[in-house]
Amino acid sequence: MINLFAHLQDESVEGPLITLLESIVNAGKEISSCVRWGALAGVLGSTQDENIQGETQKKLDVISNQMLKDALLACAHVRSLASEEEDTVVAGNNKGEFIVAFDPLDGSSNIDVNGQIGTIFSIYRARENIAANDETQFHQQGTAQLCAGYILYGASTLLIITTGKGTHIFTLDPSDGNFLLTQKNVVVPEETCEFAINMSNQRHWHPAMQNYIQELVRGETGPRGKNFNMRWNASMVGDVHRVICRGGIFLYPSDNRNPKQPAKLRLLYEANPMAMLIENAGGKAWNETQRILEIQPCELHERVAVILGSSKEVNCCLEKILP
Repeated sequence: MINLFAHLQDESVEGPLITLLESIVNAGKEISSCVRWGALAGVLGSTQDENIQGETQKKLDVISNQMLKDALLACAHVRSLASEEEDTVVAGNNKGEFIVAFDPLDGSSNIDVNGQIGTIFSIYRARENIAANDETQFHQQGTAQLCAGYILYGASTLLIITTGKGTHIFTLDPSDGNFLLTQKNVVVPEETCEFAINMSNQRHWHPAMQNYIQELVRGETGPRGKNFNMRWNASMVGDVHRVICRGGIFLYPSDNRNPKQPAKLRLLYEANPMAMLIENAGGKAWNETQRILEIQPCELHERVAVILGSSKEVNCCLEKILP
């Protein structure tokens, strides 16, 4: 089997970007080790702090964030960092060629129950005329991403990555620490009978989204004429990974609970990297009005609605909810 770095060289990825990815992968292997040890290493449970999102931080959130920060700031090619767990941009090397946005540990609610969790990352080229500590470094559309991926900490540790030339799955070999290519050019099936959504929020969705989901729930006796299964891991990496592997539609729609926060998922380090991965696997990724990768970011922690997965099902959803 070919390893990650040989694969990247085959894709003609530039050397500095490969070095940067090595920093991310090495941090991911450290996080994987912490996850594996769990309570034995004293990394479970919550802290007494909240992050910029107003969410209570888990111990492993803080540990994972620090591991990634340390690894990336030690890489001379990194000019700026943006993390879900950081209030502002973290400056790196002023001469670094790249900026990195990441969610150090997606699915925090699953940590203490040994559920699916993962690290999501996104890499852009740094903008020469903007300071390393200026958040407008990250005001770039998702189409400008050079690379996106996630590391899934599950029964095995997986790296799913794209540099714009297909979406590929690598599995960590625990015997030597190499990520080996186990599935090349993954293709998301166009059609599906599975959907992933947090049904407990249904009463807060806009009517058009409620109607679309009800059509799925009604199954073969409803207007869709076929049965759908619902799957929900409470972890974006877990749910999107299932979509990448076997198709489906993942939705986290806007709702009316808080006018100041109509959506939950963050554009820079959740929606954009997942959209790049899905599109490079032949799927489709939109918010409720446009392609996610074409959204112009205005804030570091900006939130957006997310609808992604099997292209025909995403189209069916958009037909129901678009004005």
